[in-house]
Amino acid sequence: MKKLMNSPKTLVADWLDGFSAAHAHIVALAPGRKFLRRAAPAQGKVALISGGGSGHEPLHAGFVGRGMLDAACPGPIFTAPTPDQIVEAANALAGDAGVLFIVKNYAGDRMNFEMAAEMVRCRHATLLVEDDVVDAETPRAIGRRGVAGTVIVEKMLGAAAEAGADLEACLALGEKVKGRTRSIGVALSYCTLPDGRPRYATLGPDEMEFGVGIHGEPGRRKAKLVSADAIAEELVSAILADLGDRRSEDALLLINGLGGTPLSELYVMYNSTRRSLERRGVRVVRSLVGNFVTSLDMVGCSVTVALLDAELTGLWDSPVHTAALRW
Repeated sequence: MKKLMNSPKTLVADWLDGFSAAHAHIVALAPGRKFLRRAAPAQGKVALISGGGSGHEPLHAGFVGRGMLDAACPGPIFTAPTPDQIVEAANALAGDAGVLFIVKNYAGDRMNFEMAAEMVRCRHATLLVEDDVVDAETPRAIGRRGVAGTVIVEKMLGAAAEAGADLEACLALGEKVKGRTRSIGVALSYCTLPDGRPRYATLGPDEMEFGVGIHGEPGRRKAKLVSADAIAEELVSAILADLGDRRSEDALLLINGLGGTPLSELYVMYNSTRRSLERRGVRVVRSLVGNFVTSLDMVGCSVTVALLDAELTGLWDSPVHTAALRW
């Protein structure tokens, strides 16, 4: 496997240096590359801090900026940031309004953010994002992972914090958003680590896997490759079954590339998924298509549906200016 890098050992440091230089008007890299923060820190608001292993770019670094995150703590490839990174970010950014940690539901992320929360010197709360679909087909050990719905949570909380919502209100809003958001992915091939090792066993040329995680974890089942329409039908059925009977509601549809899928194919999946939702009475009123929560070079995509009301639609539409999302 060929990679554009100097060395697997320096990949994370090199991408952080490149990212912070390319987007210096939006972000600044802290000493020791402990965290990325807004280039012009906001004052008098709840500080939103997230983070996770590298390899999922643009998550989370790409969402630091006005209207989203105040800081992101990057770990090694598919490895959680250390507690000291999180503590330094919180202590540097926290004001009287406090800090909200936004944490994806993975064991390493939970453990390290929990340890950091015990050490910080500021008011704080933690929101655990767990938008992955869970049903009878999901292996019991997997549970609800934090996947592409994290982007929607971070965007809406970012808008609320920017508008002056306090810590308790931000936490309550986060619980509302995640309760209305579900995601599920499908892979046509697994990712390859920077040292050339495949993350898991390969999929055959006519195989795909439903329910994969963003670290290349095995999903709910393997199947023979079928059309985009058929894939969308299965993904939408799983999402809506998990959300409950929510017909005649407005929704945000996110088609997220996992790193190795052409944009044209993501729009094919968007078209198939939108039609499947609308046949079931769900109105797609907001859309987002592209690579937002990736898994290195994995081929495939995830589908996220977030049910909207007037409050959430307004928060989604509010201005945002980050490296990866802006309007």
